[in-house]
Amino acid sequence: MIDHIENEYAKFWIEKDILHFVYKNGISIDQSVAMKVVEDRLLLQQGKAFLILCDMRGIKKINKSARNYLALEGSTLIKAVALLVNNPLSSTISGFYIKTSNPTITTQVFTEEKEALKFLNNHVDE
Repeated sequence: MIDHIENEYAKFWIEKDILHFVYKNGISIDQSVAMKVVEDRLLLQQGKAFLILCDMRGIKKINKSARNYLALEGSTLIKAVALLVNNPLSSTISGFYIKTSNPTITTQVFTEEKEALKFLNNHVDE
């Protein structure tokens, strides 16, 4: 069984029934990058739905087609998502993304990992 995956854009691993997803520093995301990270995430998940802690602090920019892809097709086998950002501006932008992209799963934005994990642990039974 695969316990972690790393590609040129992100690294993924499962810890305590939460899939941790960390984008690498300075990364720009377009639709092809979004498709690759979703493909690798699904490979790691092996058909099982997970709670996701997505650390977006390394993202430099993300285009609209990538955001749309991640909000819709990228939601496969996800129970809930905590987006981890590094500052209030990123938090505001991510909140705007959630409102405008209408992701199909429960998604919240956090600046503290501890709070993000608390949110996910409240969704364990979903």
